[in-house]
Amino acid sequence: MPNKISLLFPNQSVKFSSLPDTIIHDIGMDNIISKLSGQQNEQTYIKNVMKTVTADSETAMYRADIFDDLMKNKKMRDNIMVLLDRINFLKEYGSYKHDHDHDPGVWDLLHRLDEIHDYIDSIEALYNCLNDADLGSKGLTSLKEYVSDLYNDNCFGELQKDISELKADTGNLKSVTVGINLNERFEASGIGIVSINSKPFTKSNILSHFSDKITKNGGIKDTTEWSGDYHFEEFSAKNPIASNNTPVIPMFSPLAFMSLKAVSEADETTRSITNYMDDITDKMLKSTVRHLRDVLSKYTMLTITDITDLMPEFIYYIRWVEYIEKLTAEGYIFCKPVVNKTPELSQRMDANDVYNMKLIGSLPMSDIVVNNLIFDSEHSLYILTGANRGGKTTITQTIGQLFFMAQGGIYVTGSSFTYEPVDSIFTHFPADEDKTMDLGRLGEECKRFKEIYGDATKSSLLLLNETFSTTSFEEGYFIAKDCVKAILKKGIRTIYNTHMHKLAYDIDAINDTSDSHKAASLIVCSEGGNRSYEVKIAPPEGNSYANDIAQKYGVTLEQLTSNE
Repeated sequence: MPNKISLLFPNQSVKFSSLPDTIIHDIGMDNIISKLSGQQNEQTYIKNVMKTVTADSETAMYRADIFDDLMKNKKMRDNIMVLLDRINFLKEYGSYKHDHDHDPGVWDLLHRLDEIHDYIDSIEALYNCLNDADLGSKGLTSLKEYVSDLYNDNCFGELQKDISELKADTGNLKSVTVGINLNERFEASGIGIVSINSKPFTKSNILSHFSDKITKNGGIKDTTEWSGDYHFEEFSAKNPIASNNTPVIPMFSPLAFMSLKAVSEADETTRSITNYMDDITDKMLKSTVRHLRDVLSKYTMLTITDITDLMPEFIYYIRWVEYIEKLTAEGYIFCKPVVNKTPELSQRMDANDVYNMKLIGSLPMSDIVVNNLIFDSEHSLYILTGANRGGKTTITQTIGQLFFMAQGGIYVTGSSFTYEPVDSIFTHFPADEDKTMDLGRLGEECKRFKEIYGDATKSSLLLLNETFSTTSFEEGYFIAKDCVKAILKKGIRTIYNTHMHKLAYDIDAINDTSDSHKAASLIVCSEGGNRSYEVKIAPPEGNSYANDIAQKYGVTLEQLTSNE
């Protein structure tokens, strides 16, 4: 049996961290995920997968390649979903689920054979579906081999042949041929199914000439073919009591099968052939049928589970594919994320023409301002400044979205995105008022930052949004400057969105404290006072901290006196 395959977690030894829901909310991805499916369970599964983050490059590439294959092979992914739904239906509603309800009968076995026939057909179709597609991903190529191995290792080809020979199509079932072993007293000692037939039983070769003779001399019909108005004579006494009050164990003689009698349809004491065969099954075939059924179940249920376990993984990819495909058709730009394989260049992110997913729908692609940004040793931390409502939070969220989606294997916004995966994403956004009652806002911010800094590594991504801006400028600046220096010592990739322009002015002094990683000033451009939403590496544009804060809270002279 091949090892079980996963399309999302190719290496079970890889360490993952789980992002809290607050981070997904901070980067604006919770609303995006809710658009992928109308089913809550699918939304939850997709979010839970994307919350599991690892810096393992192989996992990131594995997922991205699978997503790319599914984007390029629409027919394949549509067929796969149909096949997996079919297999899942067999698992959920087949007779496998009802084996405990009653003892097995021959009819249970027939339905089981039909289901297994359908299942094997689906496995074959799944393999052919993958084989016919132009695949480049290791994941789907491995799945194709995995499905082939399942088929061959379980001898499904041989089983399929046996089922075909048994003619186990219940719609055409006309008779069952059984073989009976006899002991020395010509009593039945064992029984087994010889064949399941699409034609009614006519007569056996044994005593056929004699049967022909007595047909002419007696009042017997001229053929032994069952015409529909005969029932098998019940040949088993219901444990008759002997003279010594000891139950008699009924003997099953093959001669009993030769005893037929005509009955009218109105005779309520007669039983249908189907029910009568159930009696035979209960008494003589029960152990045989149960054994064969259990062997088939054991042989197939494991593989059914293995295949159906892939359904949520396929749904994860396909819901994203459908969403990205729809947006691409509307003109929005997406690209396949590429994992950086040249670490000697210290190029830990190179993003071109990227934009925030939250802008989709509210603006056409032609109106969205796209941006370019890199992370490397000289640009490890950005101090992002600019006018209020100029797009600082938007670009901060965008960087988080890029890593979040790329490491989930999903296409990202932009024309190109090369990166090194992160081991976790940390956000420090303004807290709700009810979370700051005990410590006050500044105390709560300091406590949260200390926890984040302790957990973050040089492989992490840190997004700070107006951190330490809830106190006086002097206090906030003093704390922020020390925190920036500490971040550089660890080499954490960071966007620090702040109104404290002085922090960006003092970048040279801050960089003097770090040898291997440097900070850079990033500004949101403004032209003639108009917000352009474009960012570039440059010194801050004026000391607009106080003015922006005043505008934010509506306390400039113009705002205060506008209604007078």
